[in-house]
Amino acid sequence: MTAARLTPDTLTRRIAQGRGAGEADLVIRNVRLFDLVTGNLFVTDIAICGDTIVGTYGGYRGLREIDGRGRIAVPGFIDTHLHVESSLVTPMEFDRCVTRHGVTTAICDPHEIANVLGPAAIAYMLEGAGRTVMDLRVQLSSCVPATHLETAGARLGVEDLVAWRDHPKVIGLAEFMNFPGVVNGDAECLAKIAAFSDRHIDGHAPLLGGLDLNGYIAAGIRTDHETTTTDEALEKIQKGMTVLIREGSVSKDLHALAPLLTVATSPFLAFCTDDRNPLDIAEEGHLDFLIRTAISLGVPPLAAYRSASLTAATAFGLRDRGMIAPGKRADIVLLDDLEACAVSDVIAGGVLVGPDAYAGKVPVAPVGLDSMKARPVSAEDFRVPATGATAHVIGVIPGKIITAHLTMDLPVVGGAMQPDLDQDAVKVAVVARHGINDNIGRGFVHGFGLKRGAIASSVGHDSHNICVVGADDADMAAAVNRLVAIRGGFVVVEGGRVLAELALPIAGLMSDLPFEELIQPLKDLRAAATGLGVMLAEPFLQVAFLPLPVIPHLKISDRGLVDVDRFQLIG
Repeated sequence: MTAARLTPDTLTRRIAQGRGAGEADLVIRNVRLFDLVTGNLFVTDIAICGDTIVGTYGGYRGLREIDGRGRIAVPGFIDTHLHVESSLVTPMEFDRCVTRHGVTTAICDPHEIANVLGPAAIAYMLEGAGRTVMDLRVQLSSCVPATHLETAGARLGVEDLVAWRDHPKVIGLAEFMNFPGVVNGDAECLAKIAAFSDRHIDGHAPLLGGLDLNGYIAAGIRTDHETTTTDEALEKIQKGMTVLIREGSVSKDLHALAPLLTVATSPFLAFCTDDRNPLDIAEEGHLDFLIRTAISLGVPPLAAYRSASLTAATAFGLRDRGMIAPGKRADIVLLDDLEACAVSDVIAGGVLVGPDAYAGKVPVAPVGLDSMKARPVSAEDFRVPATGATAHVIGVIPGKIITAHLTMDLPVVGGAMQPDLDQDAVKVAVVARHGINDNIGRGFVHGFGLKRGAIASSVGHDSHNICVVGADDADMAAAVNRLVAIRGGFVVVEGGRVLAELALPIAGLMSDLPFEELIQPLKDLRAAATGLGVMLAEPFLQVAFLPLPVIPHLKISDRGLVDVDRFQLIG
């Protein structure tokens, strides 16, 4: 990824406007600039030529002017790791949803849709990234499929990734989740890393430390967003990584890591969402929520705003942004309040974000509308034959995608294991949906609080088979069959009746509706799940992470229960 070479005419215009020799294209007058060097506020105008800042710390005249009204100007926020499709909307709707929260750059990994559709998914996301107001950048998905322990819908080899290596929207290689493969020298893993050894490579190494972490970093992997404790984060940044502090709809690490974020450590800590759904964005915000929450936890504002912009830009080699300074991309957020991160206006690449900025944007044609290829299932398909009274049980930890590996004695009736509501142990199953096989992995999960019915999702990281949690086999079957009928999404069933649903027809992952129209269905789903006894704040996203066999400790795939610590199926 290289910046476009400037023409002499562009340079002449920038220099003249920066010197005040003529009117700037755009001037934001009378703002208080938050200086990321000292943390002080300075009253100034900001001059912009095209998409680039050319003047600060002075007075300017502009062909167009915005009255800053004494508001605080900070650099646009950079979300360093997310999956657009996990926000349940298309790239252009994601842009409309989050840019108004101050996010002017987002770095996405199309890993989810790539596991369903393969190369067509990368092409779709890159085309969408070319039509956004924010600067949406792409990291090429490094692990499709993520592991050999599940059935994905596609495979991306090193030759597939190299084909997009020099695309102007591509930064490098996305999260390398198969950290055991890296540490143990798997040939395919090393081939992908070697092909991108001169580019940025994202990490994904939960709980990895010591000499194994040294080996992982020595491969050229520079960031990690799976860090959950201050000790783990400190080791990683002391060894040269940039830790991306994550606060999403399910994975919530900000409270644990905030004590480490100081002015001194801020050059080594950035922010990411990985991911937030439209309902959470509507109720709480996006990166603005992370910033105000960090400050409320005692993080100095200078540290928080540095991490949200300059550190992120530096870590990913985006040298043209991260500060409000001459020569930098004109990504500017105007705040009514610094500590509350109260976003008032957003300028992205010199464009004032609002309805006019999106006028005339042509959506990308949807893909993957026929991705739900699972066969019809019946209650009998969810029978769990008993080999004894003791069962391996996935233990959900609220706010984490890490799960516990529990064992429980469960009832046995007619040679089959049964749920035990007194122990909060209900069934979980993963149904293959890519048309490659008819696999069904079966097990039990603790921590949902479900008392009756079933909830199901076609969003199931990372291979995105159907994952269903239920207290009743017939309701589990009804939920799975309904998901196939609506081409993917979320559904709640009780007594064979659908209580709530949201269709996600684009690859079974994304809606084709405006983001505003998803908020009420998501509320209805949450309420319906709560009505069945579910205690989790975001039950569907928690369901989506049960089939993720690269996160400790016990998970489930279409092939069965996975002992992640041993990286193998439980027989």
